[in-house]
Formats: sequence, C-alpha cells, structure tokens
Amino acid sequence: MQEQSAAAPDPHPATDPHPATDPDPGSDGVGARAGAGAAVISTRALTKRYRGGQLAVDGLDLTVPAGSVFGFLGPNGSGKTTTIRMLMGLIEPTSGTAEVLGRPMPRSARTVLPEVGALIEGPALYGFLSGRDNLLRYDAADPTADPRTRHARVGAALDRVGLTAAAGKKAKAYSLGMKQRLGLAAALLRPRRLLVLDEPTNGLDPQGMREIRTLVRALASDGTTVFLSSHLLDEIEQVCTHAAVMARGRLITQGPVAELATGARGRLVVTTPDPADAARVLKEQGVGDVVVTEDRVTGEPPDRDLAELNAALVTAGVRVRGFGVERASLEDAFLALTGEGFDVAG
Repeated sequence: MQEQSAAAPDPHPATDPHPATDPDPGSDGVGARAGAGAAVISTRALTKRYRGGQLAVDGLDLTVPAGSVFGFLGPNGSGKTTTIRMLMGLIEPTSGTAEVLGRPMPRSARTVLPEVGALIEGPALYGFLSGRDNLLRYDAADPTADPRTRHARVGAALDRVGLTAAAGKKAKAYSLGMKQRLGLAAALLRPRRLLVLDEPTNGLDPQGMREIRTLVRALASDGTTVFLSSHLLDEIEQVCTHAAVMARGRLITQGPVAELATGARGRLVVTTPDPADAARVLKEQGVGDVVVTEDRVTGEPPDRDLAELNAALVTAGVRVRGFGVERASLEDAFLALTGEGFDVAG
C-alpha cells in the first residue's frame, strides 16, 4: 500500500461545490496536486555546477502545464539531459528547487516516481532475455505492481508499441528502433501521470515515428502529461502543445508552440522559371541570405514594402509565378533565439 498523502482534508467543503476527486483512491494524493491547470513540473532557479566549475544548468525557471505535450529543445551541451536527470532525482542540483507532480525532488522520489514513466538516454536492457522477459523483470521490480496481473500488463504494453510479434526474440537481436519501443513499453507498464521521454523516436523508421507520435497524442488525450526531449524540430511542431528552448544552460524561452515562432521572421519565397535572375535582383534590392533551389528563391525579407520588391522583379524581366512570405517555423525561431544550429547529441 502506498503512503497516504500528508495533505489535510478541506475543513470547508461547502466552499467548493465540485470537489476534485483523485482517480486512484489508493494513491498518495499526487494526482490531486497535479490536477487540471496545475504545473506538473516546476523549477525555480534550478542550477547544476559540476566539479571543476562547469555550469551545466544556470538558474532554470521551467513550468510544464498539466495535460500538455511539452517539447524540450536545445543544442549540444545546452543542459537538457542534466535537467531531466535532476527532475527524476538521478542527480542533486547545486542550488534551486524542482517539483514534480507537486512534490520536491529528489526528496520525494520514492513517492513521485511510481507515478512517472521515463525513457532517458536509451533503454537499459538484458540482451540475453527476450523482450517479454525484460518487461517482466521491469514489472517485478515495481513494489506497487500486482504480480497476479503482470503478464497481462506486459502483453498490453508490448501491443501498444507494436512489439507483440517480436516479444519472444532476445533483446540483443533487436534493432535500435525496436529497443526504443521496448524502453517505451517499460515506461507504459503502469498508468502514468507523467511520461518523460528522451529522444523517443531515435532509430525508428518514418512509419515507426508516426506510430510513436500517435501514441504520444493518445496518452495526452487520456490525461498523461508528456515531457519530450527531441532534436527533431518538425516532430515537436507536429506533436507538442508547449515547448522550451535551452542554450548554454539557460532557458531562452518557453510557451505554447504556436506562439514561439512569432518572434522569428518568415522567409521571402519567389517561385519563378528564372531563379538566377531573381536571386540577382533580390540581392540588389537588399534581400539577405538568398538561397536558390530549382524554381524557388528564398531570402530574408527586407524592411521595405514587399510590393516594391515584386515590382523590381517584374521590371527586370523576371517571370514571377509566386511571391510571398512563408510563416516562420519552429526551426527559424530556434535559430533566431540561440544563434546556433541544432546538434542531435544535445
């Protein structure tokens, strides 16, 4: 039996005509703390300095809303993995605070972690065991798991990640993508209020990536908050509702994905059968970063009336079939905010 919540009952229940109920009466009250509108993850001035003075995370103030699919972005060395390890209680912060599901970490790790599924830096597997037997071992290590329903849980988790047919194969014979799926299955053995995934689509083919994205959306619709670290910016745009951008250990920005790109300028796009002439004219008109790709010419729009720019193209004899400014992508916003490219080893 799990530890009961230390929170006292409301002495004035009449003030709330619709009191919240914990969907798991046997839980310790973590669910009540992380209800709708609450922050499932919250850090304040979270800092990690390693021996030798290396500052990996510098004063991080992060807020992950309940029910969100939260993308965590940053180039190599930005502090993403260090942050995740502090949130999961794997390492101690140097200073600052972190709360997960409304409880301080790492002090409350034994209470919080049964409510959290995690896949961090790739799954740890026994290569000589089958996929099914690996999951049975994971489930047996959970003191809150009912052994009478263990095989049913493992079967359901394998089915959910598409590994039922390969369940009897030894893990050492799995491809990288299959190992990622098995690690995700381990994180899904029990219902979780929070799922923390570090590069969950690593090694998957396009079909596998689509399946994982669909699974993440389904988990979110069921009420699970998903905290997703990924180097695939288009993946973040497709699946995440919120995101944060890290660079050099500091938080650059955070918020709804739809709003993050608003600070970045879009790209001017000219479609023409005369790309070389169009590129020349655009450069003469002050357009920067001009790139030619077959019948498309793109560049940074200048601070001037775009109608004048279009007229200059036509006057120069360029046949313009399309002219406009494309909406800035999350990648454009990332580059504008950090001034850096994106490194997959972040």
